[in-house]
Amino acid sequence: MTGRFAGRRVLVTGGGSGIGAACCRGFAADGAVVTVLDRDGHRAAAVASEVGGRSVCADVRDADAITAAVRDAAEAMGGLTDLVNNAGTGMAKPLLSYTDKEWALLIGVNLTGTFHGIRAAGPIMLAAGGGSIVNNASLTGLRPTRGEGPYSAAKAGVLNLTQTAALELAPTVRVNAVAPGMVHTPLTDVVVANEGWRRAAESGTPLGRVGAAEEVAEVILFLASDAASYVTGQTIVVDGGSVLPSLQSDGLLRAFSNRPPGNVE
Repeated sequence: MTGRFAGRRVLVTGGGSGIGAACCRGFAADGAVVTVLDRDGHRAAAVASEVGGRSVCADVRDADAITAAVRDAAEAMGGLTDLVNNAGTGMAKPLLSYTDKEWALLIGVNLTGTFHGIRAAGPIMLAAGGGSIVNNASLTGLRPTRGEGPYSAAKAGVLNLTQTAALELAPTVRVNAVAPGMVHTPLTDVVVANEGWRRAAESGTPLGRVGAAEEVAEVILFLASDAASYVTGQTIVVDGGSVLPSLQSDGLLRAFSNRPPGNVE
């Protein structure tokens, strides 16, 4: 099979839906052999069937399960050249109301799960002489969001972990990350389905809309591709420009533009 990923063997965690599923489709369409890992075995199997790949049911919080899943996927595919750590989960509530169980879930899936993937895949790629890892972080890892304290902290950890892994696995393995803003996935269905909430998100985005999972997947595919062969330890923000406005200066300028005519003294 031809394509920019011909001969590549890819594992995508959280590949049963959203950005992960879009990655699986993109890699497969461009020549790669793909393994879809998801804690929902039915979703993983559906996407794997669609892309002509294989599926694995596992929870990224389970270190032994992920180590075994990555090893078995590499054996079944005849190698492992690329890993996309995409599995994630989230919730929103005031910081002081989070329970220990909720904290453990958010840190466990989003941060510890990413570590488990890197630790399992890194030795295989190093032994093979090359590879690429792309971690799905979040814009909230760079800019905190009210109500998402544990999630934001976990994603900030993913960004630092990405840089550490890039340093320690270089020059053999490249490690990068993406930081999506508001993107339509199953996690954000509730926002997109509510017209008022969706419009509020769109009004704060210079491109004027919520992003699509495929748009983030395309950036992930770029980072995995040979076109990014001199890129490692980097985070690409995919947010439609939503972090560009400054709440402080924009508020000031709005107030200034509404002033009565005349000179400012």
